Amino acid sequence: MFLCAPVLAALLCANAPPSPADQFGDLFAAVQKEHVFADGKTFADAVPKRAPDAIMADYERAAPGSSAALRAFVLDNFVVPGVNDRPLPPLREHIRALWPQLERRTPNVPPGSSAITLPAPYVVPGGRFREIYYWDSYFTMLGLVADGRDDLVEGMLEDFSSLIERFGHIPNGTRTYYLSRSQPPFFALMLDLSRATDGTIRARRLAALRKEHNYWMAGEVCATTAEACKRVVRMPDGSVLNRYWDDRDTPRDESFAEDQATAAKASTRPTGEVFRNLRAGAESGWDFSSRWLSDPHDLSTIHATDVVPVDLNALIWAMEKRIEKGCRQAGDQPCTREFGQRATARKAAVQRFLWHAKQNRFADWIAPSSRPSKVVSSASLFPLFVGMATPAQAGAMAKATRSTLVADGGLRTTTVRTGQQWDAPNGWAPLQWVAVEGLRRYGHNALAQDIAARWIGTVNCTYLETGKMLEKYDVEERLPGGGGEYPLQDGFGWTNGVTAALLDRYPTLGPAATFQGCSPADRSGTTPRP
Repeated sequence: MFLCAPVLAALLCANAPPSPADQFGDLFAAVQKEHVFADGKTFADAVPKRAPDAIMADYERAAPGSSAALRAFVLDNFVVPGVNDRPLPPLREHIRALWPQLERRTPNVPPGSSAITLPAPYVVPGGRFREIYYWDSYFTMLGLVADGRDDLVEGMLEDFSSLIERFGHIPNGTRTYYLSRSQPPFFALMLDLSRATDGTIRARRLAALRKEHNYWMAGEVCATTAEACKRVVRMPDGSVLNRYWDDRDTPRDESFAEDQATAAKASTRPTGEVFRNLRAGAESGWDFSSRWLSDPHDLSTIHATDVVPVDLNALIWAMEKRIEKGCRQAGDQPCTREFGQRATARKAAVQRFLWHAKQNRFADWIAPSSRPSKVVSSASLFPLFVGMATPAQAGAMAKATRSTLVADGGLRTTTVRTGQQWDAPNGWAPLQWVAVEGLRRYGHNALAQDIAARWIGTVNCTYLETGKMLEKYDVEERLPGGGGEYPLQDGFGWTNGVTAALLDRYPTLGPAATFQGCSPADRSGTTPRP
């Protein structure tokens, strides 16, 4: 191999073309220094999509300050071997192809396994989540319905009915170590997606739904205004609302060392109290978030069992309304009256304690201090999603959402950055759907479609860059999300489901989303925020 020595360069190498390091200078050095690609030869062999001078000018303007932003810039501007050099199918087609890959069956499990048997096929989220999860499944089902996979929807409803019949509730996921807790109760809303008309099936599912309600209300007999019991909180006026809880106060099996480390930091608290609150935070599905923390930057201050969450109580109200309707259709008048009264009482309590009139927003309630939470979060849109807000409250929430929660790439989870995955800058598929459907329900169609467009653009841009559907996204930078206890997962059940449902809801967003925000000129705010 011939090399040009400096002394002979002018004579021997005058016509030699520049190397990638020569052409792309600081950009090349940054990519190699950050190990954006595992093999240094990968970027050296990349092919620019346009003139190198134009790429470098955009690089100087964008100044990507993180490895993720740098990778995104490179994939926008280069064809990288083995990364983005193969044509990808359209996003919608890709989602349809993922369902068979995520489908599982567990009619039997080996002795000693932590897995729980299920009678019918189901869909898992993907990645490290290799079992069915409760609230994930509702959002996955949205996509299955959109893609005509009613067989899987009915199979998953069979599985959840079976779990309630065996254990009294739907666990967090189908592992033995999840049995001491549930997750946000979406079973009632899942039943809305079913097309089953058989009377026996409908009666069985109504019985299961009532049994699930009993699980959430088991603490009703022992809760007082001075002390909550299990998942029930008796409010200052004696009305009843719910909280998240876990029947165990030990480290989570799946996060054993992490929980022990967190409890060790909270030296002035009983370790069982910390473990219980970590578990309750896991039951919320928002594990973890500033919603549950006294100090937003210190997980050891978690006090999830002190919080009366607005999303949970909206979902249980929806459960009570559907039980009332099911009992009415079955001719069961005592049940109809009971659950009608329960739903009315819960709605009144939500209006009294979870509507923050001074700030015109729904908010969680902190029970020990009898005050609304200061955390602004997307959970506040759940009353709109289930239809228990007034039109005036929906209008106020639309205004607050537009001004505080809408980011370039979709809806923020909260407005604070803590390093927890259920805080800013992350956005999550289920919260986009809740916001879009809740705002549409009350006629705020333009804002709903705007959120959908931003989210689909983010998902599609990341898909074009990585070929993956991810668990969560940074909606401020339109990049893969971060934070939390484990690496970013791909698969991904609820992202697939919500994206498919939104593209069916707004078909004109499909072609536009292919390019929205994907070029350097369209990316806004690529410099990381502090």
